Amino acid sequence: MPYKLIFMKSLIYLFACSFLLLFSCERVKNKTHETINAGGEVVGKSATEFVEGISEGIDETLEAKIKLSPLLVENGLATGKFEITDNPLGGKDNLLTLYLIFNRDFNEILRIKVYDKNGLETGRAKLEINEIKGDAGYFDFTFGKRVQIENRSLIVIE
Repeated sequence: MPYKLIFMKSLIYLFACSFLLLFSCERVKNKTHETINAGGEVVGKSATEFVEGISEGIDETLEAKIKLSPLLVENGLATGKFEITDNPLGGKDNLLTLYLIFNRDFNEILRIKVYDKNGLETGRAKLEINEIKGDAGYFDFTFGKRVQIENRSLIVIE
């Protein structure tokens, strides 16, 4: 009889240990699953930020730059967004649409010079502008049909 009692106690301990082992394995499995999901989310976000960073870096590298003369800045002129498109009258990438902000009354002729990535002048345009303080808007600067404002061009406004 003592053997049966020892056997029963051993069997109960074995079942209890098995139950605890299974319970803790399930808990480990759930925690592992949660960790993997959270890690995957972090990796996904990081990968997305990485790809967006590359895209922004390429855009910044290839984008034309606008530079206002110090005198125009002093006279209250500021720039915003710009776009380079094809002129409907002919030519490729020879129409500059520029958002201008007037922090003072402004009545001048703006002259624009375009330089390629090597610093060579490739075109000029001018536009007479008469605006009052607080105004802002988009203005089109038309270049000749042969002018093409390229990636990495410098656009100087005087």
